[in-house]
Amino acid sequence: MTSVERGEGLHGLPLAFGLFATALRTFVFASRTPALRYHARKGTTRWRTSNNNNTTAIVTNGSSTVDRRPAAEMDEDYPLDSVKTRMQAYKFPNFTDCVQHTYRTEGAKSFWRGSTAPLASITLVRTVSFSIYQKAKYTYSDWWENITGRAPLIDINTRYSRPNLATISCFGAAGATAGAAITAIACPFELTKLSAQISVLMARSTTTSMDDPVRRSYQQLGTLKTAKNIIKHRGVMGLYSGFHLHLMRDTLGTAIYFMTYESSKQLLATSRGSSPTHPLAVVVAGGLCGLVSWACIYPIDSAKSIYQRNCLTTGKGKAVKSPKIQFFNKRMYRGLGVSMGRSCVVNAIFFSSFEFIKKRINALED
Repeated sequence: MTSVERGEGLHGLPLAFGLFATALRTFVFASRTPALRYHARKGTTRWRTSNNNNTTAIVTNGSSTVDRRPAAEMDEDYPLDSVKTRMQAYKFPNFTDCVQHTYRTEGAKSFWRGSTAPLASITLVRTVSFSIYQKAKYTYSDWWENITGRAPLIDINTRYSRPNLATISCFGAAGATAGAAITAIACPFELTKLSAQISVLMARSTTTSMDDPVRRSYQQLGTLKTAKNIIKHRGVMGLYSGFHLHLMRDTLGTAIYFMTYESSKQLLATSRGSSPTHPLAVVVAGGLCGLVSWACIYPIDSAKSIYQRNCLTTGKGKAVKSPKIQFFNKRMYRGLGVSMGRSCVVNAIFFSSFEFIKKRINALED
């Protein structure tokens, strides 16, 4: 998926849950679009399950999904995301050492530093991303149907069907479209978040250069002041430092995210004749999509963090060399375990909650 931030301490929890509910409600209503009803009329399977003599109708749409995090999860959850960023941008032997060093030198509150920017943008980013994904998914399915006579969104809901080139391509292309589209919105927010997370480390760097005042100027600043400081030192376009790497990460990551979720759910449920919303299939598919997407794009995310750090520590008008994306370099995978473990649990819970609520809403409509 891709990240509802918890906010600063316990006081941020109600806001985080509120944002979660808002986004989830948007996703559920987005699945009840005219395009969805169109495909349902064309033969999308209706699944019925009996529970305590009550019949529940579940209208599946082949993609009861939420934006993830690479684009929208990439999603990231405090305080673990703060540790992940520090491990990417600076050299720590391991996760425990990073946590201990941060707590000893910056205090407990530092783990939540930078959470304001994601909290301010998460609802907009997720809503826009999912809306684009839904629209793109049906558009690409229609295109494929016009060319071949078969609609991927119908194939994926057919009993005993398995993932094929059409379904994988449809979800991958729709995910890539959504991921690329929201980068323009997410990039400035993610840059200010990263700046806040590593501001103390930047200020305490042992290197000596003419750019030392620039590095120290970001220390302990809020979101708005950080943005103003970036503009001061790098210009307005400085807010989009690392955009090319951000675009690459979210485009590939979101494509892999949705392909993995939809295909895994189809293999675990539909191909066996079960409902696509079978609880076990949803939990496993949700966890897998987070694991696979992060494993595939993590070196790109690391390169982005390093590049943005270098931009923040360099004065205006000075060129910053983009680091190489090295998929076989161990250094580029520092903090991967943190991201994969967090993403697996968060996405498994998120998708299970979404499918459960959508199922209940569909039951009420029937």
